Amino acid sequence: MFRFQPLGAVAVLLLLLTADGAIPPPEDAARMARFVLHTCDWGALATLSAQEGLHGYPFANIFSLSDGPPGPFSGSGVPYFYLTDMEISVQDLEINSNASLTVSLAQTPYCKKHRYDPQNPLCAHIIFSGSVVKVNDSETGLAKKALFSRHPEMESWPKDHNWFFAKFNITCIWVLDYFGGLKIVTPEEYYSVKP
Repeated sequence: MFRFQPLGAVAVLLLLLTADGAIPPPEDAARMARFVLHTCDWGALATLSAQEGLHGYPFANIFSLSDGPPGPFSGSGVPYFYLTDMEISVQDLEINSNASLTVSLAQTPYCKKHRYDPQNPLCAHIIFSGSVVKVNDSETGLAKKALFSRHPEMESWPKDHNWFFAKFNITCIWVLDYFGGLKIVTPEEYYSVKP
């Protein structure tokens, strides 16, 4: 006899994401920004390079991230990272913590299902500007739960790499989710909505 098993949080999220009309409407840019960040597991972090031969040039790198455990309404909106000083982009951030972070629904089944190219505005992507900082002790538990719930492999990464939790302090948000250009969302607008 076949028995239904309860869906895990990731399965529920994928079902919600692939259902027609599951993403926020284009006129709700703040909610779209929260939705896209919470749905994505990684993003492109751009720093200003401090490396010899690239000094001062933009340098983009892929990082795993999380704003909270998978599932609807469980995101904080804060992009958390698990970093080490051995990483080249982190070395850039030690000199200049300013950065931008881009996340896109192109990494989800949504755009493929609708046959949206990653560059198509309907395949929503969000660009955050701000800075990357280490989290304080009171925020470590939240960052750890957010990241390890989505990226369990992180728990087994080499301890001698001196991993630490960091977050992206958002100063401005650009949303491209429809035709007609970018929409600007303030951090206040962004944090006042749920994904």
